[in-house]
Amino acid sequence: MKKSSITKVFMSVTAMATACVFSSSTLAERNQHVDFAKVISSTPIYETVERSVPEEHCWVETVREEHRGGKSSATPTLVGGIVGGVIGNAVGKGGDNKKIGAVVGSILGMSVANDISKRNGRGHHTEVNYRDVERCEVRYHTRTERQLQGYDVVYKYHGKRYTTFMQREPGDRLEVAVSITPRNY
Repeated sequence: MKKSSITKVFMSVTAMATACVFSSSTLAERNQHVDFAKVISSTPIYETVERSVPEEHCWVETVREEHRGGKSSATPTLVGGIVGGVIGNAVGKGGDNKKIGAVVGSILGMSVANDISKRNGRGHHTEVNYRDVERCEVRYHTRTERQLQGYDVVYKYHGKRYTTFMQREPGDRLEVAVSITPRNY
């Protein structure tokens, strides 16, 4: 029995709440209607906006390229080795000393001749070429523009002036919602 009485109370409360909502919305609909007002002026409102706009700028540049070509010649190194060997042989005294002097002189002569050859750039040739290369960079500039935000509207309804802000241009007449509420004295 307790379940059925709780169910009855719940259904009664739900019915009363539904009746209150229904009657208040119906009341609001009866006290409100739509009418038209005369538009006196409609002034567009603009906002100035700045935007950063990227632009790509490209140009052509002539670039110099160097390439080392060819192999170095072994002639200076060989001549240095022979000269060093002859000097080492002439300086050395006795059989074994002459052989050691010739070998050491030959190695030193080759090394000196090789270093001199590299320093002077002999035996190498450098090839120089020129070619066109496109270079690009992005630059930003600021663009200013006006954007329409809406309209300040002045309108007249039953002899009184009113103002409002609207997203769209209203035209000659403006639809207004009129609500009637009794005054409490």
